[in-house]
Amino acid sequence: MRVGPDLRSGEPERHVRVKQRSSVLNMLRRLDKIRFRGHKRDDFLDLAESPNASDTECSDEIPLKVPRTSPRDSEELRDPAGPGTLIMATGVQDFNRTEFDRLNEIKGHLEIALLEKHFLQEELRKLREETNAEMLRQELDRERQRRMELEQKVQEVLKARTEEQTAQQPPKGQAQASNGAERRSQGLSSRLQKWFYERFGEYVEDFRFQPEENTVETEEPLSARRLTENMRRLKRGAKPVTNFVKNLSALSDWYSVYTSAIAFTVYMNAVWHGWAIPLFLFLAILRLSLNYLIARGWRIQWSIVPEVSEPMEPPKEDLTVSEKFQLVLDVAQKAQNLFGKMADILEKIKNLFMWVQPEITQKLYVALWAAFLASCFFPYRLVGLTMGLYAGIKFFLIDFIFKRCPRLRAKYDTPYIIWRSLPTDPQLKERSSAAVSRRLQTTSSRSYVPSAPAGLGKEEDAGRFHSTKKGNFHEIFNLTENERPLAVCENGWRCCLINRDRKMPTDYIRNGVLYVTENYLCFESSKSGSSKRNKVIKLVDITDIQKYKVLSVLPGSGMGIAVSTPSTQKPLVFGAMVHRDEAFETILSQYIKITSAAASGGDS
Repeated sequence: MRVGPDLRSGEPERHVRVKQRSSVLNMLRRLDKIRFRGHKRDDFLDLAESPNASDTECSDEIPLKVPRTSPRDSEELRDPAGPGTLIMATGVQDFNRTEFDRLNEIKGHLEIALLEKHFLQEELRKLREETNAEMLRQELDRERQRRMELEQKVQEVLKARTEEQTAQQPPKGQAQASNGAERRSQGLSSRLQKWFYERFGEYVEDFRFQPEENTVETEEPLSARRLTENMRRLKRGAKPVTNFVKNLSALSDWYSVYTSAIAFTVYMNAVWHGWAIPLFLFLAILRLSLNYLIARGWRIQWSIVPEVSEPMEPPKEDLTVSEKFQLVLDVAQKAQNLFGKMADILEKIKNLFMWVQPEITQKLYVALWAAFLASCFFPYRLVGLTMGLYAGIKFFLIDFIFKRCPRLRAKYDTPYIIWRSLPTDPQLKERSSAAVSRRLQTTSSRSYVPSAPAGLGKEEDAGRFHSTKKGNFHEIFNLTENERPLAVCENGWRCCLINRDRKMPTDYIRNGVLYVTENYLCFESSKSGSSKRNKVIKLVDITDIQKYKVLSVLPGSGMGIAVSTPSTQKPLVFGAMVHRDEAFETILSQYIKITSAAASGGDS
């Protein structure tokens, strides 16, 4: 673009000559196609197919060359107001600015188009990964290969048939005579094959061997709501089984005398006449019929034991953190107890068959040999009659007597005795560790026997030489020699003593072990040092004892015991105690025993 005076006419006239380049116009038309104003994505121009000069044409370093305009163009763009029009010059400058702005706008659109292309490529890659195109392609290749193999087999069979036909082709005279019969037989065989494939082709395809697919089940993340819902589902699913077991137990206990008497009479008659199996099948059919009627809307409820409807708590939507934590703890406790009972049953069965206790497994071994010999030499009718009668008498009469007389059961109920005497794996470990500790105690007592004075009994000897990790018990707490820990807390309870009367952090909380003797409550500090850190409290001096919760933020009833004495302004707290309930019951029972003995002595 050029602005200057025209000297040929003699007058200072200003002319404007503007000529746009054809390459710039082509570029603008091309870039208009990729503007994001259309309705279809197919109208956008792929940048991979655009010319390489598009990036260089839109750069800021391109100089704008404006050629000189012809007189004809100058006449068309001449200012009608006359010579010396400065308005046209400013218009030209504005036009130049709009050209640069438009080029910058085009550059921005190009960048947007490149980003759009990149995002579309990422989406295409993700879609390909999600659809598993590679696996589908591999399956398609396998199917093609299988089809080709089948075609080859069909061709080989057809070729073998043609060779057999050519080898067995009869002479011309016989061929003409047998040609019609072969055609009829071929037509009949083809129809027979077609009929057989239409009838049984689908079933034949079911027997085709295919490789097994290893499916990996996705595990759900841990959730308190999901855990409680699964426990409720388990309880609802096991309810029919538990009800059935309760009804059987009620029959054996003669909860309803008339029902148990009728059931005993019917069962014994069925066994005596050989109708035991039909009786059980008839009861199963009757139960299914009742379930059908209940499913159809009939209200039929028959149970020996009256059902107690438990209140169903509606699930809460908004739970606090402590409520969620307490909910998880409750469900985990129930699951722990359930799994513990199941593990005990399985471990007892395993130990019964693995000769862990030979005297118990020997009884089972002899019983199996007796049953085997009886089945070999006696008829099955007599064996079945004997077993049925014994089962009825055992279930209805013997178990009823044994449940009412526990001492008689503990002496003569052989299955009950065997089951109770079977150990679990934790019990075996405890027995082995107890045997090892007993051996160590015997060796240590033998080494200390010469130093013990004569005339002392076993209890005095045990009290004299009972020791903790730091030494003898009575020496650590400055007690008499007959003071020793009770059998429940022989090894002590790990805890921490919280003394709120002290202000120093080292004296405020102490870690150690708590012991209970016949007259004292003794706390042994775990820190090495003088015996001043230990604490001895007379049970008679205790004014109040109660369970205590150190941190109210945590869920549950806490893990501490608060003991109040006249010498302390604030109660002493034994916190972080795992066996808090056991320790509390022991201290309370011993405290009641001491106080009642003191009261009876004072009255006398």
